[in-house]
Amino acid sequence: MNSPSPERDLRAADYVLGTLDEAQRAELERELPASPELQAAVYAWQDRLLPLSARAPGQTPAPGLWARIEASLWPRREASPVPSRPWWQRLGLWQGLSGLALAACLVLALLLVQRQPLATDRYLAVLQAPQGGAAGWVVELQAGGELRLLPVGAGAAQPVPAGRALQFWTKPEGAAGPTSLGLVQANQALSLPVARLPALGERQLFEITLEPAGGSPYDRPSGPILFVGRTVRL
Repeated sequence: MNSPSPERDLRAADYVLGTLDEAQRAELERELPASPELQAAVYAWQDRLLPLSARAPGQTPAPGLWARIEASLWPRREASPVPSRPWWQRLGLWQGLSGLALAACLVLALLLVQRQPLATDRYLAVLQAPQGGAAGWVVELQAGGELRLLPVGAGAAQPVPAGRALQFWTKPEGAAGPTSLGLVQANQALSLPVARLPALGERQLFEITLEPAGGSPYDRPSGPILFVGRTVRL
């Protein structure tokens, strides 16, 4: 596989960072399914950038912070309403609940650890919205046992648009691409054997994407990433 061009690599980095505007992001996502080079660039930037989010402690936004941000971005919103956007593109939905959702999932993670006897090769991943940081799901798994995907945030309860579906993926660190783990129902837990995973280890990527009904038509995601996170060893 050829290395991506500098321009394509930069677009992939901006996509993972969430700095593309809506039109640029839509253009890249249309190109992504047919471009193995662009897919490789996106996965490489995910491997580089996502671990950085674990280096800084979470912070609870000050009351009214997101309201002030929205007011500065759209100061005349009430006088001139902007067109309604899909729920997965709304700033307030993904960002406004980030502090509370992350706190809730961390509390649940502690309960999961306390409820079961300690064992080797147990892992936990908190899946968060890639841009706003709002947490929606927790992945808890143990070698030789089961993987459990648990909804913990408000984002996990949002209804899925008609004709679309949530699809669950994993990608071990260093793997060429992700592996589908099946479809997910909004706000419903999922259990499956760990043996279905291609591998199991630390910093393993898990993500939930928005796909056509029935799942992605490819062996890789075709829609936007809604939640993403990496495993840590317990």
